[in-house]
Amino acid sequence: MSRAFTNVALFGKQRAENIREPLLTIARIVESTGAAVLFDAATRDQVGLGQYPGHDVNTIGAQADVAIVLGGDGTMLGIARQLAPFRVPLIGINHGRVGFMTDVSLEQIAEVLVPMLGGAYETDRRSLLDGEIRRSGQATYRAAALNDIVVTRGVTGGMVEYTVRVDGVTMYNQRADAVIVATPTGSTAYALSADGPILYPSLAGLLLVPVAPQTLSNRPIVLNDDVVIEIEITDERDAMAHFDMQSYEQLSPGDIVQVKRSAHAATLLHPVGYNFFETLRQKLHWSVMPTDRHSRA
Repeated sequence: MSRAFTNVALFGKQRAENIREPLLTIARIVESTGAAVLFDAATRDQVGLGQYPGHDVNTIGAQADVAIVLGGDGTMLGIARQLAPFRVPLIGINHGRVGFMTDVSLEQIAEVLVPMLGGAYETDRRSLLDGEIRRSGQATYRAAALNDIVVTRGVTGGMVEYTVRVDGVTMYNQRADAVIVATPTGSTAYALSADGPILYPSLAGLLLVPVAPQTLSNRPIVLNDDVVIEIEITDERDAMAHFDMQSYEQLSPGDIVQVKRSAHAATLLHPVGYNFFETLRQKLHWSVMPTDRHSRA
């Protein structure tokens, strides 16, 4: 049994429909445990819950014991990055589509939240990435990512040409539609659709996945998470660097995207009995056997 929570932050998916009533239900459940609700100001304003004070992220980071995020994985990614420096753990309530990180359903909140807020939960620590764009030896852009950092072709199309170095040693020169550096959390996102392997969330590794490489023998590779990966743009075509697909920066020839494990991490909380493999079975339909149409004729 872990400690109970007394100050609970509440975030909701931006511009989502039908989110006001679930937020109110969650707020009332929190209050029923004797804990205080700290509403994210943008969430409160969006759904018109003026009876609750609104707070900015810095205030929430300083005061909250835990944050409840109502939305999909994209919402969780954004909040997790913001709260990671404050070490505020997160509970995800699924109001999206897949829900790898927002694993508590709306139907479960009444039975699940009360014991979790009382200290009955599983803790799941997730690594983040720090990304930096370097131009002529100077850092021009920095951003964090929980899923992945992706270097991809720009608006003019065609392939992006790049060199990958690991701890200063050249791995390969490549042309591809994109290259993905993913955390274990991000291994079930874009990297998975590009035929990358699934990494267990607590594994100390980084995943490097080329997307549609011109050299067909070039395959995904898992690296130690203490390395520094550099991706240098070596062609005249334009390119882009994306961070969790939620922020991006234009790249020029000679630019280097440097990626390494962040000093910060995100802590996800799950109901007691949570199992990663059960999540994979549910989300990826691993337990669904193919139908033999001939046997049913």
